[in-house]
Amino acid sequence: MKASSAGTAAAIAHLKSRLGPIVNDTASVREHHSHGEGHHPPAAPDVVCLPRTTEDVAEIVRASATFGVPVIPFGAGTSLEGHVHALRGGITIDLREMNHILRIGQEDMDVTVEAGVTRLQLGKALRSTGLMFPIDPGADATIGGMTATRASGTMAVRYGTMRENVLALRVVMPDGTITHTGTRARKSSSGYDLTRLFVGSEGTLGVITEVTLKLHPVPEAVSAAVCAFDTLGGAVNTVIATIQLGLRVARIELLDAKQIDAINRHSKTDYPLAPTLFFEFHGDHDRDVTEQAETLQGIAGEHGGHGFSFATKLEDRERLWQARHHALYAAQALRPGARVWTTDVCVPISRLAECIAETDADNQGAPFPICLVGHAGDGNFHLLYVLDPNSAEELAIASRLNDRLVERALAMAGTCTGEHGIGYGKMASLKKEHGAGVEVMRSIKRALDPNNRMNPGKIVDI
Repeated sequence: MKASSAGTAAAIAHLKSRLGPIVNDTASVREHHSHGEGHHPPAAPDVVCLPRTTEDVAEIVRASATFGVPVIPFGAGTSLEGHVHALRGGITIDLREMNHILRIGQEDMDVTVEAGVTRLQLGKALRSTGLMFPIDPGADATIGGMTATRASGTMAVRYGTMRENVLALRVVMPDGTITHTGTRARKSSSGYDLTRLFVGSEGTLGVITEVTLKLHPVPEAVSAAVCAFDTLGGAVNTVIATIQLGLRVARIELLDAKQIDAINRHSKTDYPLAPTLFFEFHGDHDRDVTEQAETLQGIAGEHGGHGFSFATKLEDRERLWQARHHALYAAQALRPGARVWTTDVCVPISRLAECIAETDADNQGAPFPICLVGHAGDGNFHLLYVLDPNSAEELAIASRLNDRLVERALAMAGTCTGEHGIGYGKMASLKKEHGAGVEVMRSIKRALDPNNRMNPGKIVDI
């Protein structure tokens, strides 16, 4: 839906009278909330609200219902598929002021946080507990945003995604009622699994305000390693062999030579310009991770790996992963003034080598740099198209390459996105993947949000 101008003006006046300074409709604030980190054109809301409590959120959503105005939840603004764009105007709810850690349950290894708590903030709060939250999408995203997009990241190969690590939620529904889903119990067979319904719903069914998460013990021993390869296929086959042998790696990250070149330039590193794997091992003692690394070194050697080097000191490991996490900004720096279109797919691990090889061949001859980086341990990889944002021709070529990438992944029993989500950027891909299943999703959307006010224009058309 798109609100009438009169309805929007009335909603803003009502919210200002009820909530005062947390309501802001200045042009600069609206522009800041008009985009994420993807390539999609900005779309600004009519007003931005920064609630401090779940009750504030409920008040905002009730105003949305009364005046027929869309609502767009906003976390850190790091999403890539247009999730936070106000396509039809309306009210953006920025949850960054709801940033309190409500409780840490050390004995039960869980934590409850408000939706605006960021990943790094949570990590700092857990430092003295011997526990950690391992979901690491790279960006310092909010926990609410990570839940809404079903985020994963570099350690999903061992610890799973947000789907496996969210226990319970507090959600404001489209009519302004406050709902609790799930409990702190580690399993339940009690009714529909509403928690999983909202994990990955991208703000289209309600506004997540609190999240209860599983925590994991901090490993006693950690070791990281880097290995270059003669070919991209050799690197991918090393990943497949590692997973099939059951080695307990926590992270396996794949970067092609172009991405390594970008990282060297951006982070002042000197990795060989070759397809490269970054590894991290978690274990109960130093011998455990050493043995795992030595076994992996042997596997890599069989597939053309060379220059295998270890990083055991904390500062060395942090430097390695910081370089990996800056891959997007490093790619963008390859071409001053460029904009990066980032896409991802995920395929069964047995098809990963084939999918990457065909994709690499398809990308040859593109008139712009294309970098490949992936969470190869679970079959998920990303392409970064480094584009001239003013070139319609380059955007059209990137669109065709992206469409063929998705079709390739679907033909291999994969998915159109392993972790970026749908937003509005991949709605056509969702239809290709799910077919009639999209109508089931649409039915759920209509049942919970019959007036289509919750982040309209995302995931499914109404």
